[in-house]
Amino acid sequence: MTDVTSDAAATRLRRSPLHERHTAAGAKFAPFGGWEMPLEYAGGGVLKEHTAVRTAVGVFDVSHLGKARVSGPGAADFVNSCLSNDLGRIGPGRAQYTLCCDDATGGVVDDIIAYLYADDHVFLIPNAANTAEVVRRLRAAAPAQVTVTDEHEAYAVLAVQGPRSAELLAALDLPTEHGYMSFSAASLAGVELTVCRTGYTGELGYELVVPAEHAVAVWDALFAVGATFGLRACGLAARDTLRTEMGYPLHGQDLSLDISPVQARSGWAVGWDKPAFWGRDALLAERAAGPRRTLRGLVAVDRAIPRPGMTLHVGDVQVGTVTSGTFSPTRKQGIALALLDTDANLADGAEVEIDIRGRRAPLTLTNPPFVTPSVK
Repeated sequence: MTDVTSDAAATRLRRSPLHERHTAAGAKFAPFGGWEMPLEYAGGGVLKEHTAVRTAVGVFDVSHLGKARVSGPGAADFVNSCLSNDLGRIGPGRAQYTLCCDDATGGVVDDIIAYLYADDHVFLIPNAANTAEVVRRLRAAAPAQVTVTDEHEAYAVLAVQGPRSAELLAALDLPTEHGYMSFSAASLAGVELTVCRTGYTGELGYELVVPAEHAVAVWDALFAVGATFGLRACGLAARDTLRTEMGYPLHGQDLSLDISPVQARSGWAVGWDKPAFWGRDALLAERAAGPRRTLRGLVAVDRAIPRPGMTLHVGDVQVGTVTSGTFSPTRKQGIALALLDTDANLADGAEVEIDIRGRRAPLTLTNPPFVTPSVK
């Protein structure tokens, strides 16, 4: 949690179009996937920002997330033949969580939200650090009539999350009635934007995809009416505690080229009956054989706070490693996601020990989410 503002130029970090607004709000910055983004804000910090999202409404600038457009005749069929989930399950105006897997190993290159506009138009939101690689792989595989465009810096993304998020957007005459994982076009402060019922917090929420040059106008419009609804600017540290409470995976920790969707228990995002997608043969084989390790949830018994990379033990036997771990502001105890060896044959409710600098602390296995979801 270091402030990297002073050396941003030296490391050539990209900046959000809202950077000046964050600076004025007293943001502490940190690098995320090659971008300098707000970690938390003055006058509140992670706990207050987390609580705002669970009880009222918070807004996150997640403009570091990637954006890519796949267009041309057969674009949707092409994307469907590459990415894991089945676009045939949804129609235009819907979004879908999906995975870009390595064709040879089935490991996860990235997890992505796909916006299906039409048979010839799909908009993708990958993670910041992986956008170039996702675009490269799609371009290499695309037929001549399909174009893959990297639009990473062309759009800002604002995540408005929390139980009062619909009230806030409705006060600005933005649509709020569309179903979970659907999107619609709208206008705010003279700006054309997309409103999607998505998020990464487990709460009712929306993500606004805005042309980058108009991001400030939309941010200001939200805050012009936001005080009535308890709106608070939230940084990426609170986003991490919120998503961990929901058991949502983070690429690079809970999903990676070394952690397949079978191991991460993300098989629900795989269209197993599709005739083709990257990694299909490897993943079908792994599913049939059974994974050697699986992603599980852990809750601290005492005051221990698990952190990524800490090892887990049953007696003298190491049985796994923490992939994501934090203090849960909602539960007021340590929680974690961890890869556990399937050979250990541990059931929910079993106790394991975490190694914290040579000291052992007990944790109980459980099935995430760690809090009751309100996303739908």
